[in-house]
Amino acid sequence: MKISRRVLAAASALLMLGAAPALAQSPAPADSLKVTMCGTSGPLPVRDRAKPCVAIQAGGALYLVDIGSESSENLQLWRMPIATVKAVFVTHLHSDHIGDLGEFNMQSWVAGRPAPLQVVGPPGVEHLAAGLNEAYAIDHGFRHAHHEHGAVKLPIALGLLQAKVIPMPAKPDAQGVQSHVAWSQDGLTVTAIQVNHKPATPAYAYRFDYKGRSVVVSGDTIKWPPLAVAAKGADVLIHEAQNNAMTRQLADGLGMLGQERMSSIMGDTVTYHTSPVEAAEIAKAAGVKQLVLYHLTQAGLPFFSPETFTKGIDAVGFPNWRLAKDGMTLELPVGSDEVRFGQF
Repeated sequence: MKISRRVLAAASALLMLGAAPALAQSPAPADSLKVTMCGTSGPLPVRDRAKPCVAIQAGGALYLVDIGSESSENLQLWRMPIATVKAVFVTHLHSDHIGDLGEFNMQSWVAGRPAPLQVVGPPGVEHLAAGLNEAYAIDHGFRHAHHEHGAVKLPIALGLLQAKVIPMPAKPDAQGVQSHVAWSQDGLTVTAIQVNHKPATPAYAYRFDYKGRSVVVSGDTIKWPPLAVAAKGADVLIHEAQNNAMTRQLADGLGMLGQERMSSIMGDTVTYHTSPVEAAEIAKAAGVKQLVLYHLTQAGLPFFSPETFTKGIDAVGFPNWRLAKDGMTLELPVGSDEVRFGQF
């Protein structure tokens, strides 16, 4: 059968757009810990930034920390190897951190993921997994009935989410840290660290250690000195950041426009986030090599500028910091202390 150039061009476009992710995936580095920022905003809708999501590749497998809305689309457009995903580590159960879990689970299953997707996190993830399994049950049946034929296998059992609840010690250790090993497989160890995002509790940060390289992702928290202890000596700290002066200005502006409800909700957020200056103080105390600020609540809003957002950070005396963008990559080669930054 003769295939026209137009058909070939269309098929190529679909591959480039990630519509066939199992066939068009960039390989994970075999000898490094690689991080891709697949979502860097807060819960507000902004252009060019998905809700929080950090992708980590190690040992030929993909792991995610949170999977906020729009981030699944980023992963596919960048042709990330989503069929190799083993686990999503949930920091806490705010909607902006879990909004794309159902979609990502479905897409990675269709792409050929060989096992159920593990959803790892604090108590409550078992309800999250069970609820999404129920919500997608009919869809899974449709896809199985339509697409499983010939060499294509699409077992419904592999399309399920499986919860793994990570308990914490009842009391902190002598250094004030509450932590628990959440994952240990193929040379990768992931440690869950309790942070403070009350009333969203428990909330976890995660430390990834792979062949001498290490990355810590804070999740959402106030400035939390035990996190600096748990992150001691890590190569990279990826820490949430919210400029509370900007937040108060936004809340006041909403109030002046008669939007009292949204003004009140926005004003509440200053009580459970970390400022850029405070994040730099944590990075300095931890002795990390690099600080990357993400979950940038104000980024993309009309009044945002990097200079205003990070005002005062240089006075901390920690010079190695960057603001995250969607598509930013960090590669940490094994056997080196180098951190290579890139961008999709």
